Amino acid sequence: MTTAWLNVGKLVNTHGLRGEVKILSQTDFPDVRFAPGSELALHAPEGDRVVPLTVQSAREHKGMFIVKWKGLDHINEVEQYKGWAVKVARDEQVELEPDEYYYYEIVGCRVVTEDGEELGEITEILSPGANDVWVVERPKGKPLLLPVIDEVLIGVDVQAKRVTVRLLEGLI
Repeated sequence: MTTAWLNVGKLVNTHGLRGEVKILSQTDFPDVRFAPGSELALHAPEGDRVVPLTVQSAREHKGMFIVKWKGLDHINEVEQYKGWAVKVARDEQVELEPDEYYYYEIVGCRVVTEDGEELGEITEILSPGANDVWVVERPKGKPLLLPVIDEVLIGVDVQAKRVTVRLLEGLI
């Protein structure tokens, strides 16, 4: 049986000589994912190479996480993993509160207005500040940047891959 994986970050560089690496976090749960003892896997950008690793220590530094893996104690041992994706097994995902969703559940959803007008498909999620913004690719025209706020978001059905919205004036 193959394991399903979820992205939690990208290993962007080494840090120092003692085997620490810089990881650009792509998870809402960095305190869980990069906690000592957490089991993650590095995935090669091309091909199907997977290297399971355990976090020995981690700390936040300038918007990234400096992570030390158990058993990798020198820069020469970690340098080869620059550019690799950091993932966690899907069965290790954190339980969410009602009306909270994982990115992978939202990306690919069709977006329709409360009147039933089809707007397009969510292709990306941005986190610029106070709230997330869902990028909706439209069949014609520019992408729609949809703020994830109560006034706009009416309903999300991840099983049907459908999001219902109320368009505020000026969104389109």
